[in-house]
Amino acid sequence: KARETLRNGALSALLRRAVLQARSALGPALDKATGTLLYNAAARLKDPKHLGFLVGYIARKEILTDLQLSAALEYVRSHPLEPLDVADFERACGVGVCITPEQIEEAVEAVINKHRAELLAERYHFSMGLLMGEARSQLRWADGKTVKNEVDLQVLHLLGPKTEADLEKKPKVAKARLAPAEKQKVAVVENGDMGTETKSLLEQLRGEALKFHKPGENYKTEGYVVTPNTMALLKQHLAITGGQVRTRFPPEPNGILHIGHAKAINFNFGYAKANGGVCFLRYDDTNPEKEEEKYFTAIREMVEWLGYQPYAVTHASDYFDQLYTWALELIRRGQAYVCHQKVEEIKGHNPPPSPWRDRPVEESLLLFEDMRKGKFGEGEATLRMKLVMEDGKMDPVAYRVKFTPHHRTGDKWCIYPTYDYTHCLCDSIENITHSLCTKEFQARRSSYFWLCNALDVYCPVQWEYGRLNLLYTVVSKRKIIRLVETGAVRDWDDPRLFTLTALRRRGFPPEAINNFCARVGVTVAQATMEPHLLEACAREVLNEQAPRAMAVLEPLKVTITNFPAPKALEVLVPNFPADESRGFHKVPFHQTVYIEETDFREEADKGYKRLAPGQPVGLRHTGYIITVQNVIKDVSGRVIELEVTCTKSDVAEKPKAFIHWVSVPLACEVRLYERLFLHKNPEDPSEVPGGFLSDLNPDSLRVVHNALVDSSVRSARPFDKFQFERLGYFSVDPDSEEGKMVFNRTVTLKEDPGKA
Repeated sequence: KARETLRNGALSALLRRAVLQARSALGPALDKATGTLLYNAAARLKDPKHLGFLVGYIARKEILTDLQLSAALEYVRSHPLEPLDVADFERACGVGVCITPEQIEEAVEAVINKHRAELLAERYHFSMGLLMGEARSQLRWADGKTVKNEVDLQVLHLLGPKTEADLEKKPKVAKARLAPAEKQKVAVVENGDMGTETKSLLEQLRGEALKFHKPGENYKTEGYVVTPNTMALLKQHLAITGGQVRTRFPPEPNGILHIGHAKAINFNFGYAKANGGVCFLRYDDTNPEKEEEKYFTAIREMVEWLGYQPYAVTHASDYFDQLYTWALELIRRGQAYVCHQKVEEIKGHNPPPSPWRDRPVEESLLLFEDMRKGKFGEGEATLRMKLVMEDGKMDPVAYRVKFTPHHRTGDKWCIYPTYDYTHCLCDSIENITHSLCTKEFQARRSSYFWLCNALDVYCPVQWEYGRLNLLYTVVSKRKIIRLVETGAVRDWDDPRLFTLTALRRRGFPPEAINNFCARVGVTVAQATMEPHLLEACAREVLNEQAPRAMAVLEPLKVTITNFPAPKALEVLVPNFPADESRGFHKVPFHQTVYIEETDFREEADKGYKRLAPGQPVGLRHTGYIITVQNVIKDVSGRVIELEVTCTKSDVAEKPKAFIHWVSVPLACEVRLYERLFLHKNPEDPSEVPGGFLSDLNPDSLRVVHNALVDSSVRSARPFDKFQFERLGYFSVDPDSEEGKMVFNRTVTLKEDPGKA
C-alpha cells in the first residue's frame, strides 16, 4: 500500500502534511487507528484546503471512527464556502457523543424483541444484517464491531448454537417478474457481447443509480469549481427550476442522426423522464456554412420517432445577442483577446503562444467590434479565451469570422461563436442541471467550468458517458457523403446505413432501438457492438408487433386440378398465430397458387421435407395437402409449373412439412439487404488498407423485382411492418406506388449463425 501511495505524488504530499500535523500534537508514534483515519482523510478529501481542519479533530481524538470521518468528509463537501460552522460540523460528525455498552445492549435487545417471532422461525437463516442496520440506525455513532458482537451474543443466547439445519444454504426465492413494458435486458458489455441482467432503461437512470448530483448540489461533484458566488448562483438556479432535473440534447444540424445519437437521445431524454425532469432539444447552429433546413426537420422527427417529446425546441442562435454581450465582458475582465494567428498556426497540441495574448483590453474591445462589423476577412482575426484545457490545448477560440448568412438570423452576424464558447453558456442560460455528453468532450470539462465561472454565471455540471459504435459500418457525415456521391448508397436513409432515418426505412421499430440502447447500458466505457445484437432486439419487438402475411420471392406456379370449388375460397389467417385473440385476415385461395421455387425439388434428397413427386406438403392455413401429378418445363428444361391434386388434411396422412403460398396475389418489389461492408472495421487501415470505399460488399443489396404478396397487405402504408411467413420481417418502403408495392427486408426470422 505504501509503494502504491508513493506512486501518487499528490496523495503522498497530502498524507505527509497530515502525518506531520498529527505528530506535532501526538508525538512521533501514531497508533494504527489514527494512521488509518489520516490516510483515509488524505485519500478521500476532495478539497485539500480542509485537510488541516480534519486532521486537528483526528489528532485530538474527537473523530475516532471511519463513520465519523465519512460524515466529516460529507459535511465539508456539502459546505464549500468558508468559514465552516464549527458547532454544526461537530453535531453532524458526532463529536463528543459517547455511546455506552449499556446503550448498545438495550438497543440490540429492542431490535431482537421486535423480530423475535421471525428469528425463532427462521433461526440463523434470518438476515442478521437487518438487525445490525436497525440497531445502528438508533445509535448512529456506536462502534460497528461492538454492535455486531452484541447482536451475535444476544442471538446466540436466544437460539443456542447452530444446528446442521442452520448450516444448510437457504433456497433461493424466484424474483417477481417485471411487467413487459418495464422489462428490457441490459448491461454488461464484454467484447461486444452482452450479459443478461434484466433492468429497464429508466431503472438504470432513476435516482441514485448513476451517482449523479442532485439539482442544486453541483458543488458535490468531483472537480466542480466553487467560487465565492457559487452558492448564490445555485440558489437563484433552484428558484427558477424548483429543483427539477433539466437535460438537453444538442445536435449540430449539419447531418442526419445515427445509431450513436440514439444512445445520446435515450440518455438525455431518459434521464430527465426517469427523474421527473425535462429535456430541451437545442440545435447547435453556430456554423451556418454546413446547416440545412432538412437536417433540422429530420433531427426533430427522429427524436419524436424514438418516443420523446422535447420540453422546448431551442437554438444556440436564440442566444447570439447574450453570447456577444458576454464575450465583451470576458474581454473587459482580461480573460479573452483578439488574435491574428492563422488557423494552421494554432492547430495541433503544441502551437506557438499567441504574440497578442497580452494586448490591452481596450485594443481587444475595439478589434472585436471591428470583427463584428466585417472589417476583418475570414481567418484574419479570432477571439480567444485565456485558459489551458485538460488535453494541453491552449487558448481555445471563442469567435471566428464567417461571411455566411445564417438560416435564422440572416446577415445580422459575420462572427459566430464556437462550440467551446457556446455550449456551456447555453446550458447556463437554460438552467441545465446535467450536461450529458460523450467521453471525447471530457477534455473540455475544465473550459466548461472555467468559462461559466469567469463570467460569474450559473455553472451546470458536465457528465461524460461512453459512445455507442457499431461494427461493419461508418457513421461520420463526411464518409456517408462520400458513399452517396460515389453511388454506393442512395442517400442518408439508404437502409444499409445505420442512420436513424435509414433504420426507420428498413423497418426497425423505435422500441427495438431504445431496447438496444438499454441493453448496451449507460456505460462510461465506449461500447462497440455487433449489428446482430440490434437485429435481435428488432426480432423481439417485431414478433409482437408485425402481423403475419404470406409472400413468395421466387414464384413457381401451381395449378390444383381438382380444386374443390368453382371460384376462389376465403381462408382465415391469424394475424398472430400465437395469440388468435388479436384477430384474423382473409386471403383468397384459388385453383392457381404460387409457391417458392425452392420449396419444390424433382428429387427428394434425404432430409428434404418439402414438395417433390411422391412427397406431398400442406398449404399453410388452408386445411389442404397437395400432391404433385405433373411437372411442366420450358424448352430449357426449367420447371415453370406444377399440376397437383389436393386432399383435405383431416383425411390424409400428415405431411412432413407445411409451406406458404399466395393466390390472386399482388405484384411487388422486395429489397434484401446484407452488410454494407465486408470487414468489421472498414475505417481501420490495418484491416482495410485501401480505405472504406474499397471494402464495399457487392452483395449488400439484392432486388427481387417480381415477387408476389397476398392481398391482405393492399392497404398498407409506408413503414407498416409485416412478418412474411418463413421469410422474415419486412417493411413497406416509401418508394411504393399504386399497383407496385416495395418492401424492405428488416431482418430474417432467425439470426444467421455466420454473422454472430
